[in-house]
Amino acid sequence: MSVMKQRIPSSFPCNTELEVDKISNLPAQIVDKILSHLSLRDAVRTSVLSSKWRYKWVTLPNLVFDNQSLLISSQDQTFIKNKIVNIVDHVLLLHSGPIHKFKLSYRDLQGVCDIDRWILFLSRGSVKEFILEIWKGHRYKLHSSIYLCQKLIHLELFNCLLKPPLTFSGFKSLKSLDLQHITMEQDAFEHLVSSCHLLERLTLMNFEGFSDLKIHAPNLLFFDVGGVFEDINFMNTFNLAIVSIGLYVNPGFDRNLTLGSAGNLVKFFAHLPRLQRLEVQSFFLKYLADGKVPGRLPTPCDELSFLSIRINFNHLDECLAALCLLRSSPNLQELEMLARTEEQTALRTVADVMEENYQNCTFNQLRHVKIAGISGLKQELNFINFLLANSPILERMTVKPASVDGAWEMLKELLRFRRASVQAEIVYLDP
Repeated sequence: MSVMKQRIPSSFPCNTELEVDKISNLPAQIVDKILSHLSLRDAVRTSVLSSKWRYKWVTLPNLVFDNQSLLISSQDQTFIKNKIVNIVDHVLLLHSGPIHKFKLSYRDLQGVCDIDRWILFLSRGSVKEFILEIWKGHRYKLHSSIYLCQKLIHLELFNCLLKPPLTFSGFKSLKSLDLQHITMEQDAFEHLVSSCHLLERLTLMNFEGFSDLKIHAPNLLFFDVGGVFEDINFMNTFNLAIVSIGLYVNPGFDRNLTLGSAGNLVKFFAHLPRLQRLEVQSFFLKYLADGKVPGRLPTPCDELSFLSIRINFNHLDECLAALCLLRSSPNLQELEMLARTEEQTALRTVADVMEENYQNCTFNQLRHVKIAGISGLKQELNFINFLLANSPILERMTVKPASVDGAWEMLKELLRFRRASVQAEIVYLDP
């Protein structure tokens, strides 16, 4: 008895066709969501899924050209340049709709003149986020048409030369500005910051062309700076909450402050009443210690809850500046201190000053302390002893020495110190 095979009608759709139909008929918002999570390279590859997907990618509002989306195996600069230029040109030629974000950041790309016309193209639209990182070669002179992009909310530049035109009146919508390895003139920098009235975040790293930082930004909330500069002044920055400052060279300070005038410490905090988090890095504490250091700031930092300091415990003025910050921060909860070793410069010891002027000093909200890079020197141990004896609710002090030399003796000394808090524990970390 033979078994007859039943033929499946050709009109009946196969599973593959059904899957394609499902993909083709996805709601537009779902398609947009999928594309937004893909690199530009993968988004372009979705054009092979079905005829309805062929040109979906050309409406992408965020265009990111980086090492993830531009897979170029060659190391030849000419080949890399031509390849990237062709890709960017092709994408911009086919693109339809608004471009909200444009990012160009390829590690092996040097500045090319084609960037000028891409910026010019973007300036005719409504780009909101522009990121340009030139990792190799000389500073790229930013095309003047960038200053026409008045819809910009975020601007991020790496290895660029900025020369705003005299008619430039600021980015009216800009909230975030990130400038790293840039060159611009003093007046141009001051005008750029002060004319962006909505600016909330400012990052400034490794800059050239100006040495006095004058920050006039009434809506600024976050400021991160690191580089070589001579002076810094905050003006109308009463909302600034998070500040991180690193001075990358040891300041000489041959300037003569007027006798009796306020030093850098008082001047620095005059326009920072709402500071919540402060990081003093590299040699910046030495800058703050220049001039007259008061026992307390005229206006306390009532909202400061986190303080991180890079400090030379052998420098008496730096220790006094650190103590001033501690006494002026009644609600400080976390303290981090990283030792910076230099030669002995103090005639009087920190212990002498503490005994004379800080006997009734307490840190009533301090809960966590981290101290790293110490060598067990007397000045360092005196400061630790002072913190333990005057922090009544301290929960934990973490200590990490710079090396294993003398670490065991230092640990034994630490364990002998009196603690104002019965719950305080000392945690020792190996270097």
